[in-house]
Amino acid sequence: QVQLVESGGGLVQAGGSLRLSCAASGRAFSSYVMGWFRQAPEKERDFVAAITWNGGSTYYADSVKGRFTISRDNAKNTVLLQMNSLKPEDTAVYYCAASGSRGGWSQKINYNFWGQGTRVTVSS
Repeated sequence: QVQLVESGGGLVQAGGSLRLSCAASGRAFSSYVMGWFRQAPEKERDFVAAITWNGGSTYYADSVKGRFTISRDNAKNTVLLQMNSLKPEDTAVYYCAASGSRGGWSQKINYNFWGQGTRVTVSS
């Protein structure tokens, strides 16, 4: 079992930056691929980024590539999402998730544990 708690959301102007943090408790954090998803009002929950067990590989949605960076610190059981050059269309609730799957990390179905989310609002 893994418990995930996100923090770092807030209100920011377009062009600004935010850093989201996800703290994990439970066993074997390093055995999970970690991902970030987001859900805008009345829309599906979409993939944002994922990072493999030791941080060796990262994956991004096209919409955030070059602006967002995912990282993890297995010693601190933490995964971060650095978001730069934010746009109003980045406004959403952002969720941290842990996957025990061997692939398909852009798909929600492959994630076993989810946090409660943190809200990000980007004003124009």
